Amino acid sequence: MSAVQRSGGFGGLVFLALAGMLGTYFTLAAVQGEFGVFSRVEIEAEVATLTQERDQLQIELAGMENLTHRLSDDYLDLDLLDQQARDVLGYMRADEIAIR
Repeated sequence: MSAVQRSGGFGGLVFLALAGMLGTYFTLAAVQGEFGVFSRVEIEAEVATLTQERDQLQIELAGMENLTHRLSDDYLDLDLLDQQARDVLGYMRADEIAIR
């Protein structure tokens, strides 16, 4: 009697193809997906840009708060008041000469 051996190559081939496709899918999702490496780099760059913008706005806010305090009722800076009157209202002192 001769024994017939069956080759299970087709099932193994299907398994390898499926495993390869799944591996490729998960690799691409990990690199380019919504939560992938490229998205993380973009988010970190945006965080750095927004942090820099926030710091700049905090500096501007501190300057505005300083000017507001210097013109408040509790504290009056006469030099700043004089500068604002000149800029906004166009005032001049009597001993100044205007050149256009």
